[in-house]
Amino acid sequence: MPLDVRLMPESSEATSHEFRTIAFIGGGNMARSLIGAQRARGVPPASIRVAEPRAETREALAREFDVPVFTDNTEAAAGADCVVLAVKPQVMHEVCAGLAALLRASNPLIISIAAGIRIAQIERLLGGQHAIVRCMPNTPALVGAGASGLCANRNVDADQRALAERLLGAAGIVRWIEDEAQMDTVTAVSGSGPAYFFLLVEAMEDAAVQLGLPRDTARALAAQTCLGAGHMLADGNETAAVLRQRVTSPHGTTAAALDAFEHGGFRALVAQALAAARQRGAEMSAELDTDA
Repeated sequence: MPLDVRLMPESSEATSHEFRTIAFIGGGNMARSLIGAQRARGVPPASIRVAEPRAETREALAREFDVPVFTDNTEAAAGADCVVLAVKPQVMHEVCAGLAALLRASNPLIISIAAGIRIAQIERLLGGQHAIVRCMPNTPALVGAGASGLCANRNVDADQRALAERLLGAAGIVRWIEDEAQMDTVTAVSGSGPAYFFLLVEAMEDAAVQLGLPRDTARALAAQTCLGAGHMLADGNETAAVLRQRVTSPHGTTAAALDAFEHGGFRALVAQALAAARQRGAEMSAELDTDA
């Protein structure tokens, strides 16, 4: 079966029963991508609210998506069916403290997209018996090609799981993770993964320039090559290993390059990088416990 990966979200009109009120606490890039995906699906502006402390960002969101914007988190979250905590982990304690009383009274679905913050920590910060989904999206959601891992606590019902899927799935693919301990691995693979890709393209571009290509040509060829390879992997039936073997002729140029990667410890380096990212996610969780 082909991998379930879409480079752009499917165009479809949201039906009326899908129009739940969603409040975004934080209006940064990830929130912006999710808001844009909802509006593209036909969700009306009145069903989306955003609380954002920066005036310039608030004005841009209101201008681009025609959604109500607020400076106060509680004003945005009041009466919402779903509250998305789209803030940095370092301010999660403060944000939850300010919202706790309101959310205990209204009991909406809570979705956190803060890296490294465990469901149990959000439960402790908010109190009560909240339905909480922890999510790790990634920045390709900005172009409708995101990949999100989701983990739910026992209070999340089937309708709320479907709401979380619609929200995140509008900006890419969604995978449910049953064991929350694996969310740090999701962060290491897909959450941080776009930066690994950008580093590879950057390195290819720089190497090509050193070998004599003009910078703009090197950049275009490296980016398009990686884009095309991603299409082949996402849209086809073959694994990455099979596709790699298929384009590698014995004693050819590709084989020479791959031999250099292998001798340089490429696989081991990737494993070390993912382990480091996973470990940092665990450390961020521990830091929140320390600060509490």
